Amino acid sequence: MQNFKREIKEELDQILRYWMKFTPDETNGGFVGRIDNENKVYNEAPKGSVLNARILWTFSAAYNATSNSEYLKIADKAYAYITEFFIDTEYGGVFWSVDYKGTPFDTKKQVYAIAFVLYAFCEYYKSTGNKVVKTNAIRLYHLIQQYSYDEIKGGYFEAFSRNWQPMEDLRLSDKDANEKKTMNTHLHILEAYTNLYRIWPSQKLAKHQRELVNDFLHYIISPETGHLDLFFDEDWKVKGNTISYGHDIEASWLLLEAAEALKDDDLIIRCKVAAVTLANAAAEGLDTDGGLWYEYEPSEHLLLKQKHWWPQAEAMVGFINAWQVSKDEKYLQHAFHSWQFIKQFILDKKNGEWFWGVNGDYSIMNGEDKVGIWKCPYHNSRACLEIIRRLSVE
Repeated sequence: MQNFKREIKEELDQILRYWMKFTPDETNGGFVGRIDNENKVYNEAPKGSVLNARILWTFSAAYNATSNSEYLKIADKAYAYITEFFIDTEYGGVFWSVDYKGTPFDTKKQVYAIAFVLYAFCEYYKSTGNKVVKTNAIRLYHLIQQYSYDEIKGGYFEAFSRNWQPMEDLRLSDKDANEKKTMNTHLHILEAYTNLYRIWPSQKLAKHQRELVNDFLHYIISPETGHLDLFFDEDWKVKGNTISYGHDIEASWLLLEAAEALKDDDLIIRCKVAAVTLANAAAEGLDTDGGLWYEYEPSEHLLLKQKHWWPQAEAMVGFINAWQVSKDEKYLQHAFHSWQFIKQFILDKKNGEWFWGVNGDYSIMNGEDKVGIWKCPYHNSRACLEIIRRLSVE
């Protein structure tokens, strides 16, 4: 246990050093939009709001955990860039992306991205105590409630045009189904509202957060399989049956975290049950090498034989959480084995940080980013921070 914790502390330091060394954009401001596996920097790549928000959250959280002033400097830089270039001062909300000079590039209002900026602002407020940051976070919360919240059926709609009009293409990425409600967006609104509630315990926010948790318990966690359903129409009718093992294990601990923030004893009990249910469901995707497969299509009996970086990170946290809830040491062993897999196959020992993932034959997935719209320091650094925190009280 102590060796595990020591190695995780060392890995957190390595991750943060990588991002501090390679990602600041000294020419155009902020952070570069893309770096490939060989550490080639693409200086003219667009810059994503999700990437920048996750950088802000990561370095704010790292500063809050360590008081290392170098981390706060990176957080300051990220906050300044987001507020200057990603916040839409005309219509409110957050642009999906800007070009390398900071000009709006994709101006859609993807609620997922707004939730991540909200999440990051809350963490940065904890670092600085700056009331303007808190005000900006609350403003984003009100926008989500105003435009995305479904007053009739509950839950949140996916995306809007720049001026908050309906859109035909609501997809977060090319691989997603074009549906009005998704598990993924709800999961990250949930974590954002949890963080907001810690700095602003509003009764209305508590009501919306409680509804979100219940949306997962009533609609999103399949009572038949214990997995998360991923896509829904506006009436919560399930669309498709793809299984995402990484999201199963990530949701397992984020749901309980939300209930604990609310200090709702009944909800905590129900989320502890859900945490173990989801951990068991995710464990169906564990390979004998300790790695977690990416996705499974039950209707086609098709396993996507890839192991991406972020499900491995979430597996460590989610299985430790299941161990803490249940006291069953098999979950702790799952977490240990996840770390062994990461060390052997996911860490880039030559160029730093983590590879996007490996294929079934352990070859590195080609054409993927080390830094990019989706490849951020959030899953792996957050896993390290969570493990250090959780094991410090055991």
